[in-house]
Amino acid sequence: MKVAVVSSDGKVINRHFGHASRFLIFEVDGGEIQFIEVRETTPLCGSADFESKDDVLCRIIYLIKDCEAVLCARIGRKPRDELRKNGINPIEAPYLIHEALKSI
Repeated sequence: MKVAVVSSDGKVINRHFGHASRFLIFEVDGGEIQFIEVRETTPLCGSADFESKDDVLCRIIYLIKDCEAVLCARIGRKPRDELRKNGINPIEAPYLIHEALKSI
């Protein structure tokens, strides 16, 4: 399964979903964890005034639509609900990335 991770340092899940400017994409298969790529995005919070937050959220969901889960330190209710509607499981996991990936 593919998992999107929100992290500023590549080691710890330490960012709020709304502050994500990038997603680290991992493939988790049994006990195997493989880093795939980085996907850049516009953060949901603090996005430009001429863009609606709904538009930014739709683009983020489209960006990670092939992932079954997203790991972040925190997430608001609306993004959490929209991710779930699109088949992506949002998980608050403010831990080391590899520890969190092993547990899912």
